[in-house]
Amino acid sequence: MPTKLPPWVNFGLLPLLNLGMAFLVAGLIVVVLGENPFAAMRLLVFGAFGYGEAVGYTFFYATNFIFTGLAVALAFQCGLFNIGGEGQAYIGGLGVGLAGIWLGHWPAPIGLVVGIMAAAAFGGAWGFIPGWLQARRGSHTVITTIMLNFIAASLMTYLLVNPLRRPGQQIPESMTFDERMWLPQLSTVLRDLGYDIGRSPLNAALLLALVCCVLYWLFIWKTRAGYEMRVVGRSEPAAVYGGISPARQIMIAMTLSGALAGLMSLNEVLGAQHRLTLGFTGGYGFVGIAVALMGRNHPIGIVLAALLFGALYQGGSELAFDMPKINKDMVVVIQGLVILFAGALEHMFRPWLEARFARPALPAAAVA
Repeated sequence: MPTKLPPWVNFGLLPLLNLGMAFLVAGLIVVVLGENPFAAMRLLVFGAFGYGEAVGYTFFYATNFIFTGLAVALAFQCGLFNIGGEGQAYIGGLGVGLAGIWLGHWPAPIGLVVGIMAAAAFGGAWGFIPGWLQARRGSHTVITTIMLNFIAASLMTYLLVNPLRRPGQQIPESMTFDERMWLPQLSTVLRDLGYDIGRSPLNAALLLALVCCVLYWLFIWKTRAGYEMRVVGRSEPAAVYGGISPARQIMIAMTLSGALAGLMSLNEVLGAQHRLTLGFTGGYGFVGIAVALMGRNHPIGIVLAALLFGALYQGGSELAFDMPKINKDMVVVIQGLVILFAGALEHMFRPWLEARFARPALPAAAVA
């Protein structure tokens, strides 16, 4: 008879066990390198949360992961595996960049709103392509999204080396946007509230990311459209029997997923760099996969997982500075271990937990 874990075990204890195992293996590697793993952990935590500026950077990185984690999670709800968050964020950044270049003379609220809409529209359009290819041509989204990542990177390289490059310079980047196109920084607001985050680039994109979490929850669990999407993700034959078009839901899911990934570019392009540059996505689209897996595709879990990876990014840089034997590559290894145990080995502890906590699932007849 099938069994079901209690929610607190499935959504709380199991991810914590996977995370603990990842840090245990990382600690063994630190020992092999000749360093104290407990000292390394203290430096990691202090580098992420020990002072105001570090906290600002941690939440800045977490903002990127919230957007990409939501993008992956929304596609998961429809049974799709969107590996194209990197490319969709890149193209979303192109939309933001064009708005910043062309609309900098517009009044601040209008130009900024158009820039936000451009990020979602460009990212959504790039996500629609693999959705349409799977729905109409049968091309799997895993393959097409990976291919579109490379196309997006190549397109951005061409544009920033040629037509969008700032005149009179060799660096592949656009002109700096007018200040009216910059997202408001949160440092001033937090300083007025008595908390100083130093010169960290934390900006209003964090608030937008949290709003997207609420909208994601409302859409997936409180609307008919979200219900239809989840039905397709669970069983396409059942969806067809119920009059739901799987092809339509696949295209909608990938478009919305791409739009969320595209919004990630706001944090980097309008919130921090204030210009369009190469490589601003920084691998955030791929880490979003692990964020969605650890967060169980739920917005609260995604925020917590994003905060974890934000802490690894920020604290890891401090760790690499204070412990020379643990360089940036080692920090990437730690992040990879978290991804490994949260993803590929996610079910390692499940049989053991089911033997101790699971309750037999009631048959349908008994529920009725």
